[in-house]
Amino acid sequence: MNNSWSIYIIVLVVLNIAGCVWLLWRTSGKRTDGRPADSTSHVWDEDLTEYDKPLPRWWINLFYITIVFTIGYLAWYPGFGSFKGFGNWTSQSQHDADKATADAKLAATLKPFDGQAIDALARNPEAVRLGRSIFAANCVTCHGSAATGAVGYPNLTDDSWQWGSSVDDVTHTVLEGRTAAMPAWRSTLESMGGPAAVDDVTTYVLSLTDKALLATNDESVARGGKLFAGVCAACHGPEAKGMPALGAPDLTDDYWLYGRTRAMIREGLDKGRNGVMPAHKPLIGETPARLAAAYVWSLTHTEKQ
Repeated sequence: MNNSWSIYIIVLVVLNIAGCVWLLWRTSGKRTDGRPADSTSHVWDEDLTEYDKPLPRWWINLFYITIVFTIGYLAWYPGFGSFKGFGNWTSQSQHDADKATADAKLAATLKPFDGQAIDALARNPEAVRLGRSIFAANCVTCHGSAATGAVGYPNLTDDSWQWGSSVDDVTHTVLEGRTAAMPAWRSTLESMGGPAAVDDVTTYVLSLTDKALLATNDESVARGGKLFAGVCAACHGPEAKGMPALGAPDLTDDYWLYGRTRAMIREGLDKGRNGVMPAHKPLIGETPARLAAAYVWSLTHTEKQ
């Protein structure tokens, strides 16, 4: 705060306090001549009149107490211009103290779970309860409150795991994050198979789970299969079963992260896809991230152990 603003605030505060003191002093006098109180000329219902009488002494004293409190407050806490107060209190120091208390309490709560594997944590009801709370605070924006995901955000309650479903795989995904990239293949495919190349590959991919297409679009499926083998199999595998090490999904199952309609598949080939799972270890700490991962693990694995 610069000096001009500080002086302005100090003058404003002093004038307000002085004005309150003067007003109380001016209106607190007692009548000693026995005269009745003067009327203010405000009349209601023909005979209800407001009189100009002094406030009761106890009421006036309460006002004086508030003035004394105000002076004491401004002496101890900041508020009187740039004067910081004799108590040296700041909102930052109060925040730091409160945060330190909260951090100490959180550390004590998390300490019993430090370093434990997520499958072990998933068998601990208290760990799962904490993990559910951490998930609700950090993960539901993308994966949803029921962890069933959305377009571009995986469902965590099924058996389809794009990056692998082992303890180490899930732990790495949550703690260290993942980055998935599906390149835009239009130009490459069209240079190899002509203008219909994207449609042919789309038809072939759809035929992996819809065998009826083999009978009605056999030529397109055949052309798409050759293009798939030459371009797509490098990541998705020759049988389109995917490759968890690369995050390349299985194209032969019923789970499609971005949708399985012709339009959605064509869009993926045409424009590519980019998916990012942030690393939560640096965001929320290792133990909270492990607890969140344990909760996710418990959604599909607890009954199988």
